[in-house]
Amino acid sequence: MEAKEGKKGRLLLGSQLDAKDELEERLERCVGIVQALTNGLSEREANDALTANVCKGQQQHEEVCLGLFSLLLTEPAQAQRCYRDLTLLSRDGMSIVLLKINQILMEKFLKLQDTPRTQLVWLVKELVKSGVVGADGVLMTLLKQIAGGDISSKNLWLSENVLEILLDQKEFVLKNGMLIAMSVYTYLRLIVDHGAPNLLILRQKEVDYCISMLRDKFAECQIIGRDLVRLLQNVARIPEVELVWKDLLHSPQVLSPQFTGVLQLLTARTSRKFLACRLTPDMETKLLFMTSRVRFGQQKRYQDWFQRQYLSTAESQSLRCDLIRYICGVVHPSNEVLSSDILPRWAIIGWLLTTCTSNVAASNAKLALFYDWLFFNPEKDSIMNIEPAILVMHHSMKPHPAITATLLDFMCRIIPHFFPPLETQVRQGVFNSLTFIMEKRVLAHLAPLFDNPKLDRELRSMLRERFPEFCSSPSPPTEGTVKMEESVSMEMDNNVLDKEEGCYDNTEAAFSDDEEEVSNKGKKREFRFHPIREAVVEEPADITPWLDQLDDTMKEKVQGLQKTSDTETQCEVMQEIVDLILEEDFDQEQMSGLASCLSELFKDHFRGDVLPEEITEESLEESVSKPVCLVFRNLVLMQEDNSGFSVLLDMLAEFYQKQPKIGYHLLYYLKASKAANGKMMLYESFAQATALGDLHTCLMMDMKACQEDDVRLLCYLTPSIYSEFPDETLRSGELLNMIVAVIDSTQLQELMCHVMMGTLVMFRKDSVLNILIQSLDWETFEQYSTWQLFLAHSIPLETIIPILQHLKYKEHPEALSCLLLQLRREKPSDELVKMVLSRPCHSEDQFTTSLLRTWASKQDDSLGEHIKNQLIKNNNQPRKRQSLRSSSSKLAQLTLEQILEHMDNLRLSLSNSKNNFFSQTPILQALQHVQASCDESHKMRFSDLFSLAEEYEDSQSKPPKSRRKAPASSPRSRKGAAPPCNAEEESASSSASEEDSKPKAPKRKRKGSSAVGSDSD
Repeated sequence: MEAKEGKKGRLLLGSQLDAKDELEERLERCVGIVQALTNGLSEREANDALTANVCKGQQQHEEVCLGLFSLLLTEPAQAQRCYRDLTLLSRDGMSIVLLKINQILMEKFLKLQDTPRTQLVWLVKELVKSGVVGADGVLMTLLKQIAGGDISSKNLWLSENVLEILLDQKEFVLKNGMLIAMSVYTYLRLIVDHGAPNLLILRQKEVDYCISMLRDKFAECQIIGRDLVRLLQNVARIPEVELVWKDLLHSPQVLSPQFTGVLQLLTARTSRKFLACRLTPDMETKLLFMTSRVRFGQQKRYQDWFQRQYLSTAESQSLRCDLIRYICGVVHPSNEVLSSDILPRWAIIGWLLTTCTSNVAASNAKLALFYDWLFFNPEKDSIMNIEPAILVMHHSMKPHPAITATLLDFMCRIIPHFFPPLETQVRQGVFNSLTFIMEKRVLAHLAPLFDNPKLDRELRSMLRERFPEFCSSPSPPTEGTVKMEESVSMEMDNNVLDKEEGCYDNTEAAFSDDEEEVSNKGKKREFRFHPIREAVVEEPADITPWLDQLDDTMKEKVQGLQKTSDTETQCEVMQEIVDLILEEDFDQEQMSGLASCLSELFKDHFRGDVLPEEITEESLEESVSKPVCLVFRNLVLMQEDNSGFSVLLDMLAEFYQKQPKIGYHLLYYLKASKAANGKMMLYESFAQATALGDLHTCLMMDMKACQEDDVRLLCYLTPSIYSEFPDETLRSGELLNMIVAVIDSTQLQELMCHVMMGTLVMFRKDSVLNILIQSLDWETFEQYSTWQLFLAHSIPLETIIPILQHLKYKEHPEALSCLLLQLRREKPSDELVKMVLSRPCHSEDQFTTSLLRTWASKQDDSLGEHIKNQLIKNNNQPRKRQSLRSSSSKLAQLTLEQILEHMDNLRLSLSNSKNNFFSQTPILQALQHVQASCDESHKMRFSDLFSLAEEYEDSQSKPPKSRRKAPASSPRSRKGAAPPCNAEEESASSSASEEDSKPKAPKRKRKGSSAVGSDSD
């Protein structure tokens, strides 16, 4: 039973930089124990040794069972023997193994390596085959891991293998009613995704399984409720399903004697278990996080991440229905959350609707949203199931009237078309929904929504016809009301929820368009987003709801903490609480209750400012001597391999769930406390212990919370955050944007000083260009601050000069002005000149002309050479423009015409000055070279520019006799014999003295025409 050990874990995927997973470490320790007991023994002796060890106690029993379980996952060759030993040695009916399988499926399945993943599915099959009690629960958890809208090879493999288990162990399945219903619900949904030709075999197996269960066990399937009808509708065109569909509509008793018809299903609300089973645990965690922790107006990055992860493929269109049904039926926030500034459900649903790119997916998504409306019964159904739809329509009216219009149109048309024989019941269901919405004050009146001028006339007419009861205002609207309606902003980042004790049971509307919203003085109510602050009036902490979750000793300590207000006494009690947590027999189930108590008791601490007004060593130490910092101090003083270290981390992670501000308070402690000197990386362990599990996400969220609460603290933390976490801060502009969005000019200057003293690095060469490009969409002061901070660094300007190609003179004046001031101090180089000349030439864009003029007055010699190089280089390749445009290079291509346009603008700019830039030999030689080969249109367009070259050519017209044949005499003759570039350079160097000695001689031959006279006569 020996397992080969590698440097990395054999269970979970991970890099060398990742911290070792706690579960994996425990399983490896258990494997070591099993191997130590069995090494060198025969199979029988090994079995006797394991049996003897198991008999010693519960801990030894668990260690042996988990060791065999781990070997089974990582050593396929030993799997059969390990499973046999498990069944013989287990004294708890395999419950410890089932517990760990569920834990892996819910928390670690995505991180499993390929071999353990395959072995885990095999083990579930063996458990089902053996009829182990609880195996049905594990199988349902495995079903949950099959993602909808995903036809990747791994997901298809899992779908096929779980289906094989269900088919092979049909007798086991038929004994478990919930497993039957859950599997039918799952595979009816997956059939929609498996329509591709290469998946038809799998789809047929899924169809056969679902049909057999619907025919043989309809009573069990019936518990699904109304969503069973929705799923069958989606696949009703498959011949086998169509037969069941017809029986469902016309011969219901063929399916079950107790089944009276489709109306019986449609009036039964679908249980949350079924709606939740079509989201993987990871999807569910992310969605719950957004609806419980993300603030309204800050959701975009989370939505973008979710979309990249799950909604970016064509197949994922079908997943939106699952998400919408889950949000409507499962995510029911408390009144406390509803009255806070947490992201509301309607905002997520509105986002999902706007991301539908398929008409079929959009129709299905709208049906999923309104599905509970169709047969709504106030006595059985919940207001929370129908609230999102009405709020999506209400809040989309101003920013996205098309969404509101299409939803209202869908609501009207679904009544006669959903199922014509039940049109009366559907109409009554929708009527019940709208009535209940008004009763619960979700909206005070529906007339502003149904009879809104933004809707087209036909739709408003249809709404008046379908719902006349809701289309008339209870009282004639006053002029003030009408104006107010137009002024109310319904954008998704607005705060429209009043902070009430409840949401729907109050006498005042939570979402109201009443005249009361206009104050007596006639001032309109301000609907801009403002984060809701906690009440200023201090209320005594109420920890009663959570005290019962604590044992007597812990309860006594927590109550003692509540009774005293003396900081020193509180610190002593808090230390005693920490000591209790660190005891070996501490019941970790108490953590949630303890975290809730501490969050409530210390709420005043999290309201106040953390950073002292005057920053000294004494004031900093005093600021980190608060009771809540005792947990931080114990963590800092503890070694990471100490068993109590992970317990304290878990405690903090639980605390973080209740009070998110604890994150940046920990960062402050690690920076300000002498005891924590050099321990900033402890924050990474904390981040990995939280539900987020990701350092970058956790850090950005904590810094965002800090930004909203205390800008001074944000600036104080910034140098340490950038220096300790460079990979998280320097790779994107997320943190930088948070900083520059709130700092003032004094704080900006302080940060620049930190940069110049070397204590702060906010940019590095490999990412600075991308960050500056990101900043182009920020506010004006934010952009100026970003450029000031960049210029404080010693990063060569050549690193970011490609940004010029992204800058438009009307859209990006901040970046252009900062670049202009910096470039004027630079010495021109080939690359700089090329990038500057690459800018499109526009009469209102003076960037290139002003910069070239500045360079011409200071660096005329070198600038002339660089421009000459660009002119000759681009002139030698006049026919390659098309291929350049089609190349894969992202950089704009410099063209000869661009250079000439900029040169002509520069010539005009210098025409009234004494600058002799255009009398330089390199410039004149380059113009002469270009004139010799360009077409007539360019000669006409830039005739004034080329006339300078002709004057220079005339100056070379009477050289010594031995050199008379060198220059060409006319444009016609030059056309056939343009001198090569190297010959020009040679003649320029050899005849420089002759040009200086006889500068005026050629001018006698100058004619009025721009053509140059011939010297041959």
